[in-house]
Amino acid sequence: MSERETLLVELVTEELPPKALPRLGEAFGRGVLERLQARRLVDADAPWRWFASPRRLAVQVSGVRERAPDQAKEERLMPVAVAFDAAGKPTAALEKRLAAKGLTLQNAKLERRIEGKQEMLYLHTVEAGARLDEALAVLVAEAIRALPIPKLMRWGSGEAQFVRPVHRLVLLHGARVVPGRVLDLDSGRETLGHRFMSRGAIELAHAEAYEPTLRAEGKVIADFAERRAEIERQLQEKAAAEGDVLGEHAALLDEVTALVEHPTVYVGRFEEEFLAVPPECLILTMQANQKYFPLFDAQGRLTNRFLIVSNMHLPEPKSRNIVEGNQRVVRPRLADARFFYEQDRKERLESRLPRLDAIVYHNRIGTLGERVARLESLSGWLAERLAADVALARRAARLAKCDLVTQMVGEFPELQGVMGRYYALADGEPEAVAEAIEDHYKPRFAGDTLPRRLTGKIVALAERLDALAGLFAIGEIPTGEKDPYGLRRAALGVLRIAVETPLPLELDAAIERALAEQPPAVRAQAPADTVEKLRRFFDERLRHWLREAGHALDAIDAVLALRPGRIDTVPARLEAVAAFLEAPEAPTLAAANKRIANLLRKAGEEGAAHVDVALFAEPEEKALFEKMHAVAPYVASHLENEAYAQALSTLVALAAPVDAFFDRVMVLCDEPLLRANRLALLRELWRLMNQVADLSVLAREAGA
Repeated sequence: MSERETLLVELVTEELPPKALPRLGEAFGRGVLERLQARRLVDADAPWRWFASPRRLAVQVSGVRERAPDQAKEERLMPVAVAFDAAGKPTAALEKRLAAKGLTLQNAKLERRIEGKQEMLYLHTVEAGARLDEALAVLVAEAIRALPIPKLMRWGSGEAQFVRPVHRLVLLHGARVVPGRVLDLDSGRETLGHRFMSRGAIELAHAEAYEPTLRAEGKVIADFAERRAEIERQLQEKAAAEGDVLGEHAALLDEVTALVEHPTVYVGRFEEEFLAVPPECLILTMQANQKYFPLFDAQGRLTNRFLIVSNMHLPEPKSRNIVEGNQRVVRPRLADARFFYEQDRKERLESRLPRLDAIVYHNRIGTLGERVARLESLSGWLAERLAADVALARRAARLAKCDLVTQMVGEFPELQGVMGRYYALADGEPEAVAEAIEDHYKPRFAGDTLPRRLTGKIVALAERLDALAGLFAIGEIPTGEKDPYGLRRAALGVLRIAVETPLPLELDAAIERALAEQPPAVRAQAPADTVEKLRRFFDERLRHWLREAGHALDAIDAVLALRPGRIDTVPARLEAVAAFLEAPEAPTLAAANKRIANLLRKAGEEGAAHVDVALFAEPEEKALFEKMHAVAPYVASHLENEAYAQALSTLVALAAPVDAFFDRVMVLCDEPLLRANRLALLRELWRLMNQVADLSVLAREAGA
């Protein structure tokens, strides 16, 4: 058996992209592992770890063999009748096949095997196991090429390409260096530690000594998760010592973890006078520009204290230089934010509206100013139909984009909407208008909160409907994974606002109105089926969203088959369908509904316009008709009250007469009048039964 040892593969690089670091680290480690497994150099359940720091990617795999075990293989060659002639001599076809594998009839291990009525010839071979020394450099290079790196770079005079220049390659199998060359580098056992705190180049005695050696001699915590946990521990400790708390900081913590190898947290301060600036400005300045962690008091108010994660650990008094240096750096940034805020407040938000005419929204749809006019009109239309304050909705839409031309948003685009709210309040606008300016961008991503008030929800709907209608009209429809304008996200935002609020939004009417608001040139070139395409797009998003929420696919399809005008009713319809499927009569009704649908599809336009009771030839026809008209008022009442579960449960009374009807009555009989009347009866029954969902879709789910 080949000797097993821990394997270490490490690339020592220039500083790697911080936001991509954990993804690169795990992908590199998994890529090496899977290629070792494919060559049978390690077992499928072998323990492994990936490491990633600003200047390294590494993987450590336990139980790696020097040589993989040989593997017996068999191959079905050809029928024996083709391989040998009537005299039993090998044919040219067999000799040619064996020669292609470097074999002759004398050294090939062949087996005859009866398969059905034919005798087949099999070839047995032994595939030699891969040798680690021969395979490792190749598989590491393969793993590197497979990394999710959008842009590669070259360095020096070589041809090697990677996301950053690579300076060292470590390939250790136990205590032994595995020879190999990757990215124009020969393998070795020497690594580099912290850029400033390490004692210099470090020799690794053994693959298992990698992490403790780097920590002790190189001052590097190589494990990304461990380094992140250590930073979090220090952050919480320092915050508690100040009597403060950390706000939302997970994303910044990930980024900072990718920027440091030996983290130490210090407390910094700035002048309290800067707290007069909106906290969002100060927080963004600290987090985005300086990677600082702002601190908040027990009531959630921003304080003038922040936490610095340094890549150096220095004893007092030298550590004071780190703190003072960072405090000096942040002050001009905060002063800039205060200057922008004060300058912006000298001009009313509405006065900036004409400047939007100079900003192109889309070269085929028009300017941002023209879009604001559409949003104002569409918001007013939506407000009328949703029983909201039309004046507030129109006002909020009119001002929604004005902060885009402020100095603060020009410097920090992430604050669009946020600053609009502050400036609107300073101008004396109603609070509902100010909140809508901020909230109309919500939900910005999956799981984001919705706008707080109805006015904000209306402007948010208008924002998304306008974008969808305009871009669909000019053919900018998402395909595959490509969605450059975020239209899938926009459609989901409309659905979430309408369903989760809920709002009685008539989706088809809203789509038609949004399309009607587009510029004449856009409407003129829009395909005739634009509204239909857009509605199908919404239905696809809705189906995906409901599936992720755990609803059964058959139930979703049954409800959406009716294309309900008000999508806010969909959850209640789904609950009603789920309850209906629990009823013992559900299989009968679902199967009958499917049968009805098939009959009506087969008959096409055939059938009478109305049911004529005088033409009933069988008692089962009359019984079904009377039962339908007995339950119909109750179904209508339940539907009017949106009591969908009760509407479906009322239909259960039809199970017995429907069953009897199909047992005794021939619908597509030869007599024309009877046939037409029975088809009319089934059409009326179909309309009665399928007002909550298309029950025929449920036939399989109901066990029919």
